[in-house]
Amino acid sequence: MIKAPQHIDELLSRAQDIAGLNLAQLAAQQKINVPDSLVRHKGWIGNLLEISLGATAGSKPQQDFPELGVELKTIPIDRFGKPLETTFVCVTPLIGITGLTWHQSNVCNKLRQVLWVPILAEKNLSVAERIIGTPFLWQPSPQEQHLLQTDWEEIMEMVALGQIEQITARIGQVIQLRPKGANSKALTDAIGEDGELIKTLPRGFYLKIDFTHQILKQQFGLA
Repeated sequence: MIKAPQHIDELLSRAQDIAGLNLAQLAAQQKINVPDSLVRHKGWIGNLLEISLGATAGSKPQQDFPELGVELKTIPIDRFGKPLETTFVCVTPLIGITGLTWHQSNVCNKLRQVLWVPILAEKNLSVAERIIGTPFLWQPSPQEQHLLQTDWEEIMEMVALGQIEQITARIGQVIQLRPKGANSKALTDAIGEDGELIKTLPRGFYLKIDFTHQILKQQFGLA
């Protein structure tokens, strides 16, 4: 088992060392089998990177490297550096949120400092053939922080007012709230329109593609 990195430079060095490998090569280093498809193995790539880099959080609602204050996010991209999907941030609480502020939220905590690891993942590449790109550390600028906070506050106000079923993926400029998990039997409690408890699908916050694309363009000077 790989020990947790002791400082950010060590983490970044480890991430840079695996850049250029395909997932089969990295999985072989960790003696992990590569799935043929990710349909039933969602999160497999992130888990492989967590193991390889020494992340300690597991499924706890905290940063992947809590000692360093760093969250790890893999991001599948095409050859032009455009993200191929939205980026999951965290599951959101749907009850017990009275008085919760942006700065106390898990979204704010997770996005305080992110180690982004792009993964070249075009359709013609099998899971094993996908290639690890150049990692980089990112912290939201004041403008990005403002956009994230504004979206979070708008969405969480709707949750608190019992409007969970009215929230669509279109709400929010840079983040969205949508059902998390495909199992319709795995329901959770939420607030209904009359303040009563209702059952609904768990919800997760996701970063929109345009937002993560901007992050990549700023980092790599893409057009």
